[in-house]
Amino acid sequence: MIGVLLAEDQAMVLGALSALLKLESDIEVLGAAADGEIAWRELQRLANEGRAPDVLVTDIEMPGLSGLELAQRIQRQGLKTRVIIVTTFARAGFLRRALDAGACGYLLKDAPAEQLAEAIRQVHRGGRAIDPQLALDAWGEADPLNDRERQVLRLAGEGMTAGEIAAQLNLSQGTVRNYLSESIGKLGVGNRIEAYRLARQKGWL
Repeated sequence: MIGVLLAEDQAMVLGALSALLKLESDIEVLGAAADGEIAWRELQRLANEGRAPDVLVTDIEMPGLSGLELAQRIQRQGLKTRVIIVTTFARAGFLRRALDAGACGYLLKDAPAEQLAEAIRQVHRGGRAIDPQLALDAWGEADPLNDRERQVLRLAGEGMTAGEIAAQLNLSQGTVRNYLSESIGKLGVGNRIEAYRLARQKGWL
C-alpha cells in the first residue's frame, strides 16, 4: 500500500481528493490537513509512529505553510516522503520553484481525476509526474529574482512600507530599497507594484 497524506485548504476539494483516492486498492489515505502547519505536524506524528507517508499531495497556497514550504522542510529534514503539488497555478515559475523545493510531481486541478492516482504511483516508484505543457514552458524563461529580492518584493506587494519590511527581516531600510530597486530593474517595470504584479503573474512569488 502507498500511504498518502493530503494537504488542501478548500474543504470541498480536500474531501473530493480523499474520496477519489480511497477508491484505489493500492493507496491508503493516512490523513488530511486543512493547512500547511497542520500538515507538517501530521507528517511528523505519522513518522514518529513509524507510518511516515510515502507521498504528500499538497496545494501551493494554504494558511500556515505553503505547499512549497512544506516541500522545502521535507527536503531539508531528509525525509523520504515524496511531494506532489496539485494546484490551479498553471505557471512555469511555480513549477520551477516546486522542483527546486524537491517536489516530484506537479499537476493541475483541472486534469483528469485518474491522473492523480497514476501520478502517486509514478512518484512512489521514484519517477516524476509533471504536467507536460508546463514542463516545456518552465525552461523558457528563467526567474531573475534571488531569494531575498523575492521575499522583499512579496512583502512590498502586500502593502508593507520599507521600514516595516526592514523591521520584519532585520535589514536596514536602505538595503530594502536596494532590493526593491534591483527587482524593478530586473523585471523592466516602473515601480514596485508593477514588479509585484509581473512576478506574481510569472509565478516567481
